[in-house]
Amino acid sequence: MATGRLGVGETLGALNTALGPGDPVWFKETRARHLRARDFLAPRPALQARFGDGQVPERVVRAVAGLQGPGVAPVLRCASTPAGLALQLQRPAVFERVLGAVAAYVAPAAPAAPSPPILLHCPALRSAPGALRLSQLRAVLVADHLARTLRAHGESVRLVPAVRDPHMPTFLQQLRVDWPAASERAATEALRNRALAELSPAQEQGALPRGVLGTVYLQELVQERGRAAGYDPNLDKCLVTEDLLSVLAELQEAARCWPGDSPPSLAAAPDANADRCMVVHVVSCEEEFQQQKVDLLWRKLDDQAPLTQKHLVCGPVKVAGAPSTLTAPEYYELRHAQVCKASAVKHGRDLAQDPAWTEVFSVLSVATIKFEMLSTAPHGQLLLALADSSISTKGTKSGTFVMYNCARLATLFEGYRHSMEQGLYPTFPPVSSLDFSLLQDEMCKFLVQLSMDFSSYYNRIHILGAPRPHLFGQMFARLQLLQAVREVLHTGLATLGLPPLNHI
Repeated sequence: MATGRLGVGETLGALNTALGPGDPVWFKETRARHLRARDFLAPRPALQARFGDGQVPERVVRAVAGLQGPGVAPVLRCASTPAGLALQLQRPAVFERVLGAVAAYVAPAAPAAPSPPILLHCPALRSAPGALRLSQLRAVLVADHLARTLRAHGESVRLVPAVRDPHMPTFLQQLRVDWPAASERAATEALRNRALAELSPAQEQGALPRGVLGTVYLQELVQERGRAAGYDPNLDKCLVTEDLLSVLAELQEAARCWPGDSPPSLAAAPDANADRCMVVHVVSCEEEFQQQKVDLLWRKLDDQAPLTQKHLVCGPVKVAGAPSTLTAPEYYELRHAQVCKASAVKHGRDLAQDPAWTEVFSVLSVATIKFEMLSTAPHGQLLLALADSSISTKGTKSGTFVMYNCARLATLFEGYRHSMEQGLYPTFPPVSSLDFSLLQDEMCKFLVQLSMDFSSYYNRIHILGAPRPHLFGQMFARLQLLQAVREVLHTGLATLGLPPLNHI
């Protein structure tokens, strides 16, 4: 059997190269009705633009049909159709390669080259849980998910700020958000001295609010960075306070001293550490303007501030039929109550006080919230519908639905194990002995789509059939497929900080 990891990107690259010079034209088919006949398509209009009359030379068709190379999926046939040039893979061979080494496909690819460490900064975590607006909660969940994903890809990530409110760690633990707690405050003396030197003249400041050291003008930096960098052209001045200097000191220390590093020398040359890390500020849209001030003030007061600072701005969160003052803890409690209510309806009794179900309800509540908050691109507006239907296991887009299918898979494999122990089924044979030509259905990528396809497959195909030897080959091929689905699902849930469930 051939070895090596197959890749959609590698296959697409080889297909476009086989057509000759020009823009890419091939795409991976995803629609179920088309996947019955093809896996990749070069559309007819694109071929007409490339070859004039749309007739692909025979030598090109032969080159596509005989495609080979590292990461390239084996081709069964390539044919001209009214839709364009259609290519179908040797699916049994693809299934054998993929399902025989699922771990290699689930594990993220290592970065091609070392990259600078990443400092993730989420200002919303400087407040108390009861003060968190839903847009800020969205920023927190995006930052946590981003950190998990980057670390899964081998990146070095540091999180700021370390939370100081005594109630915040408990709330974050409820949400399955992994974030550091505070120890000591960073020293601000050097930044204060620099800030005092940059303050505008006393006669220009007038009467300053209590706790404000003075005003620093930022317009010069805004013009230097330019609108292309995304800075608001209305940024002019910044009131410097002790709290703001404390924020900058924490960012400064985190950017300079990574775990295992020794603090840089006070005599280090300017910009000596400027490229040591990349800073990503994950903020709600309400915090964007203030965070740009913090960014620019850091650059003005610290010659070694990181040169690369990005702002990931999360769009507003609107709630249908609920007060706009709904806080993050109130949102969690609402979803938790709905999960418990739905369970009571399903099981015919209230399980909310049953210790065996406490963890299940907690995970389902968090899954509902995270899938809602992360289902829309971060920059877009998010509209939440807080009706009970949002947590139904029958809805095909909710976190509850995904967790329900996760539990379904656990039940399926537990059923196989129990039947095997009773002697009804034989032990699972080596994967190399399975006949993957018995599998005719495509696979898919995203968690909700994966759950939808699995749910459809599970309802349509009887996996654990009667214990008849002539059906064991088909059963084992299907079980191996669903084992791969299970592993992909578990890996995806891990990037959300969600454990798999064995029952719901």
